[in-house]
Amino acid sequence: MGSEVTLLDYWPSPFGMRARVALAEKGIDYEYKEENLMEGKSDFQLKVNPIHKKIPVLIHNGKPIGESLIMVQYIDEVWNHKSPLMPKDPYQRAVARFWADYIDKKMYDSGKKVCVTKGEEQETAKKEFLDCLKLLEFGRTRDH
Repeated sequence: MGSEVTLLDYWPSPFGMRARVALAEKGIDYEYKEENLMEGKSDFQLKVNPIHKKIPVLIHNGKPIGESLIMVQYIDEVWNHKSPLMPKDPYQRAVARFWADYIDKKMYDSGKKVCVTKGEEQETAKKEFLDCLKLLEFGRTRDH
């Protein structure tokens, strides 16, 4: 399938990492465009993601797709000939989506707090993050 793929991203973004891993797993060649968030949002970013105004943004044949989980699903559906990203079994797909949602809602916030807080607040954040990791490990062993 001939196509033009661009990923607008910021290298430390865990959400961008999710899209980069999906593209790599599928063996998709793409253009990487770095968005330096420390300098503010570019006109291009605001143009391709006018609703959320966030990165990453996957642009496929001129059409932008926002939100990393949606991108991963899109990548898996469009390039479905190689390396499925999701299990075939509907229950296992639901489990995978559950844990991806858990990572987005719990782990990201906890990890961010570890990086941006200090002192007692940071120690609390570290404990919260470790608790998230323990739950993730529990889920991994329980669900497989």
